[in-house]
Amino acid sequence: MANLNEKLLAEICEAPGVPGHEQKIRDIVRRELDGLGFELSVDNMGNLTAFKAGKDARNAMVAAHMDEIGFIVTHIDDNGFLKFHPLGGFDPKTLTAQRVIVHTESGPLVGVMGSKPIHVMSPEERNKGVKIKDFFIDLGLEAEEVKKKVEVGNTVTRERELIKMGHCFNCKSLDNRVSVFILVEALKNLAKKELPVNLHGVFTVQEEVGLRGAHAATLRIKPTWGIGLDTTIAFDVPGAAGHEKITELGKGVAIKILDGSVISDVRMVKFLKAIADKQKITWQPEILTAGGTDTAALQKFTEGGSIAGAISIPTRHIHQVIEMVHEADVTAAIKLLEASILNLGKEEDWAIN
Repeated sequence: MANLNEKLLAEICEAPGVPGHEQKIRDIVRRELDGLGFELSVDNMGNLTAFKAGKDARNAMVAAHMDEIGFIVTHIDDNGFLKFHPLGGFDPKTLTAQRVIVHTESGPLVGVMGSKPIHVMSPEERNKGVKIKDFFIDLGLEAEEVKKKVEVGNTVTRERELIKMGHCFNCKSLDNRVSVFILVEALKNLAKKELPVNLHGVFTVQEEVGLRGAHAATLRIKPTWGIGLDTTIAFDVPGAAGHEKITELGKGVAIKILDGSVISDVRMVKFLKAIADKQKITWQPEILTAGGTDTAALQKFTEGGSIAGAISIPTRHIHQVIEMVHEADVTAAIKLLEASILNLGKEEDWAIN
């Protein structure tokens, strides 16, 4: 198993960056790729593209989104407590007893997600599911100080550092920072190699609120081939039926067949499977009947569509602060992405029957 740069993975995962506020992650990526021979550019939405020309002028686009789920401050009450709106999908029960960070002009402020204590709930309230509107953020400051430092529109991220657990990494925002890491590491390995086609490695913005950055980038690049990089469900836990697992940790990188937003091109699925088998990369199929990724934008937002598919990273406890991935699956994803890029362009792989 290849050694992974755990320090870089931690830096990427722990950096704040809700939709529309991805600049800190973008700066890390730019630093890592600067001087390697890629043409780096940032579009008006904030997508960062690393371009390297290939022998064939057709375009391959690989997309990994930089944004994480989070919140935005919508109201400061008379006592200094904050109300907020989610940016991305949340299961409300995962907010209970969590620390968060409010990002202000004067610097970050640590807060906690507060809600009504169970001791003062009525029997009816105890039996009801908690809702996002039931929570508030407590900064532990006097109201006057909060109003001096915090503004409506400040962003809020979840607070949790990356740790190693056995052969797994555990952190907030592995969705989708692990894919940002994978794309960075693959690009580093491809930097000095001759590529068969033009490569656009795109670190996209605002995926969690509707694939928005990928829409804009795909319209500009017009890819012939599109490969999405994102996490997927690993529900390989007690009580899960076989058909509910989607993927399993440590059983290999996942090759997407479909999700709630895209049916992967059968040619791309066949291609990725063949490359994985040839390179002896352990893989597993992914069918996710709900949810979506940038892959949908890669497929649809260019004239005539692209030949699109996705490389997915099995992830337990997704959209929580305890997301978990297996180091072997991360390593396999890097290898599969590299090998796939180096083997694109052979006409026999892409003929339509």
